[in-house]
Amino acid sequence: MGHRPLGAAPELRKFTGNFRLVPGFARQRVGVRWNAGIPWLATAGRLLLGGVFVVAGALKIPDPAAAVRAVRAYQLLPEPLVPPVAFGLPVIEIAIGLALLLGVFVRTAALAAAVLLVVFLVGVGSAWARGLQIDCGCFSKGGQVSAGETAYPLEVLRDAALLVVALALARRPASRLALGSVHPLQEEVRSAR
Repeated sequence: MGHRPLGAAPELRKFTGNFRLVPGFARQRVGVRWNAGIPWLATAGRLLLGGVFVVAGALKIPDPAAAVRAVRAYQLLPEPLVPPVAFGLPVIEIAIGLALLLGVFVRTAALAAAVLLVVFLVGVGSAWARGLQIDCGCFSKGGQVSAGETAYPLEVLRDAALLVVALALARRPASRLALGSVHPLQEEVRSAR
């Protein structure tokens, strides 16, 4: 059986990083291991998205009439569906946000957030295209506003950026400081089997 240098063993390189042998010295690290920062980026994205959803939901709970007004202003749903959507949406937003903040069911919560964000983008885009003068109701009371008070471009940009974060979390949900996460090294070991 021949001797195999450390650099030639891909299964070892996966766990030890990118090292090379230097004559007269121990292993010397070369290159940068970018994958080590991904769980921290996922943590930042998880906390940002979770915080946005918890705050958006919590601001709607104290004033159900304003939530109904905000949903009705979009003029997309039949009237019998407006109250259940207005009352249910904040609860769903808070549940998704808490799951993300705690780091449990991250992929599922991120996918649910992505679906909601697509619905929000369609709603805001529809209101903008139809010339409705409304506030989105995301972080305020919503409903009709004067022509100069609409902020559709910023709302679309915000929701699109949050959608990118949600999709990235759905793709790579492993993060730090999460109750339900698997350490990335454990995930590599499982996938290697």
